[in-house]
Amino acid sequence: MQDVLIIINAPPYGSERCLSGLRLAAALAGRDDKPAVHLFLMSDATVLGLPNQNDGAGNGLQGLVEQLVGLGVDIRLCRTCALARGLGDLPLITGTVIGTLAELAEVTLAADKVITF
Repeated sequence: MQDVLIIINAPPYGSERCLSGLRLAAALAGRDDKPAVHLFLMSDATVLGLPNQNDGAGNGLQGLVEQLVGLGVDIRLCRTCALARGLGDLPLITGTVIGTLAELAEVTLAADKVITF
């Protein structure tokens, strides 16, 4: 089984890089050969972990994040980045957690592929 790490730095809204990373994660996690998919959100991408965002066209990207959680994707928000944006004490989308740089280093070393957006 392959182990894939996707790191997203791009903000959830304003470009399609974040959406592209989420879509790739969903495509990988939905495969029959079931690779292990890890998603690490850094910088402005950490706000993607907040529930109830509305981009004017529905519930935004929350549904895709919830789909990834349902597919077993490990989703972590960089602790330092989240704290810098005031997210430390806010509720997150169920199934997402605050992660550490040490955890990212561990997953990076174990991954067969690392992809960044």
